[in-house]
Amino acid sequence: MSFQILLNVIIALLWMFFQNAWSGLAFSKGYLVGIIILFCLRRFFPNRFYIQKLVAIVYLLLLFLVELLKANYSVLKEVIRPTLKIQPGIFALPLEVEKDWEIMLLANMITLTPGTLVVDISDDNSVLYIHAMHIDDVHEAIDDIKNSFEKAIMEVSR
Repeated sequence: MSFQILLNVIIALLWMFFQNAWSGLAFSKGYLVGIIILFCLRRFFPNRFYIQKLVAIVYLLLLFLVELLKANYSVLKEVIRPTLKIQPGIFALPLEVEKDWEIMLLANMITLTPGTLVVDISDDNSVLYIHAMHIDDVHEAIDDIKNSFEKAIMEVSR
């Protein structure tokens, strides 16, 4: 990815040189031309096109923000309610992510979402143990995490 970004900056600088225009606008035009050129030549690079990875990172951040807002609203409803109707529980989440930083990012995203907390990680890094404030169906909770956070993290890393 870094090689593609560097190559794109070089193309933008060459664009500025050939246009004999040394401004931010000329650099931006050259950068866009570089994106188009690199997109056309993407099959010659060993890694996937870097714009796809940037889009995946932005999607992961937006997904986290949306889930954070939804969880905050859910916890707020429980706090305001006069009687507690929560069903706390601990469940095991089998992991598909393998790298240490992927597991750490997933665990932090789960913990930062109100109402959930990663309690432990198995010794072989294949299972997260999660405490949830309100859990109706364990399989639904596992599917929600796998189809949202874990899937988005795998899009970023692979």
